[in-house]
Amino acid sequence: MPSFGIMTAPMQVDYSDILTVWQEADAIPEIEHAWLFDHLMPIGGPLDGPALEGWTLLSALAARTRRLRLGLLVTSNRFRPPAMLAKIATTVDIVSGGRLDFGIGAGSRPDHPLARREYEAHGLPFHDFAHSVGSLAEACTVIRRLWTEPEPFDFDGDYVHLTGAFGGPKPIQHPHPPILIGGRSAATLRVVAEHANLWNIPGGDIDDVTSRSALLDRYCADIGRDPASITRSIHLPVSYDHPEHTRTAITQALTAGFTHIVLGLPAPYPTHVARWVADELITASS
Repeated sequence: MPSFGIMTAPMQVDYSDILTVWQEADAIPEIEHAWLFDHLMPIGGPLDGPALEGWTLLSALAARTRRLRLGLLVTSNRFRPPAMLAKIATTVDIVSGGRLDFGIGAGSRPDHPLARREYEAHGLPFHDFAHSVGSLAEACTVIRRLWTEPEPFDFDGDYVHLTGAFGGPKPIQHPHPPILIGGRSAATLRVVAEHANLWNIPGGDIDDVTSRSALLDRYCADIGRDPASITRSIHLPVSYDHPEHTRTAITQALTAGFTHIVLGLPAPYPTHVARWVADELITASS
């Protein structure tokens, strides 16, 4: 069965506006999950506009909701050391009562100038693509071990080095929160095949996302993993003025095997937008 969720990018918008949408969605069974993004500066609209930090905001929303599964679509692995990120995610899983879906990716593309500027603005290094994908794979390994292993351990990888690493407390979910990896590159899809429970890709070109899904199938076969064990997730932009466009995109995605649908809501949000999403997009597409 398909599942539907919403994504509210925390830029050019107030906390109170996002909270209103999430609390409304929390009471609507057709909406099963809700997401934020992970950028430190706006990637759309006025460049000097507000952008809230994703994990801090997610923890606040986790405390103010009761049912929705929740996460970041997706965490930039470039922003936080993986052991610290494991601790942050564990805290959100506990605050939410075990509702976290852990979304992570390699980080912004080098050719995205609005996303690239946030690294220099915050004193963060921006390594090449090979480094970002290699460090993502090691981060997934370390984070899972911190969530599950009962004893301290050392880790000496190519990118991550830990001594006496230990995660306490553990997340509520067992064996650990589901891992969603976002991305479309071949190198990232190899990491997805190895580590992910869910894979997310931005929608737009259905032929492209279908071919990427087929490539993931092949990478799973290469390592002896059942491709069906990875849920296919897609982010689709919502048009308030032309909901039929979004409904068409939903139908195409479902036909292509994407059963985890994330509907991106542009700000400003119309009044009772979550109810509108349920009635005009989810129910109407069923």
